[in-house]
Amino acid sequence: MTTVQDFVATPRSGTAAIAGPGVMPVDREAWSQQLGLVNFVNAYYQLRDLNRFAGARSVLLIGPGQGLDPVVMRWRGFDVTTFDVDGTFSPDVLGSVHDMAMFTDAQFDVAIASHVLEHLPLHYLGATLAELARIARHTIVYLPINGISLQMRLSSNFRGLDWSRIVDIRKWWHKPDPDTPRFMSGQHYWEVGIKNCSKREIEGRMSKVFRLDDVYRNHDWQPSLNFLLSSRQHAGNVPLAR
Repeated sequence: MTTVQDFVATPRSGTAAIAGPGVMPVDREAWSQQLGLVNFVNAYYQLRDLNRFAGARSVLLIGPGQGLDPVVMRWRGFDVTTFDVDGTFSPDVLGSVHDMAMFTDAQFDVAIASHVLEHLPLHYLGATLAELARIARHTIVYLPINGISLQMRLSSNFRGLDWSRIVDIRKWWHKPDPDTPRFMSGQHYWEVGIKNCSKREIEGRMSKVFRLDDVYRNHDWQPSLNFLLSSRQHAGNVPLAR
């Protein structure tokens, strides 16, 4: 079995290798072959959100997973570079999202990290957000909501009616452990809604380096809280398309 230490960032142009956090503690070969409805839902939302950033073409896709997302984006004409700490998924660049020294400032129009950041201990979050704001003008981040979600939904083909209300039952008293991934069967170090990781606290961390253009709940994938962000360093004041 490959160990955490075997995965290091692979620089593009002469920078030193950087040790990074580890890979998912699952049978990754088997996981990479799984493809469910949620993968298609996630790919749709990423593409929809990507199109809200006017003129965006170059994309850094962090955590390509089973490979559906880059196929969809390239099909729609985006220039996609995949990035992962795990060589199982054959990324274009191997490395850890908390230190992306192989990329230059504002190298990408958009960086996407969909259900990735929770796989790193919380103390990496500040450095990770700073790196995302450095290497891309805009960033799309999807994060998991802790606990059980109950949804009531009313939809109809009459005038496109689609009303939904989600109620969360969270174990807010749970506190992230810096050394142990306690959530999602040992895959997540933290999730939105636990102690020190409320939505407000996560937004506060993000706002140090990003402008929060939109924050919304994915009503087609209830556990997902989605953030559309613009780098304070690079993005300027271009409004987000609706």
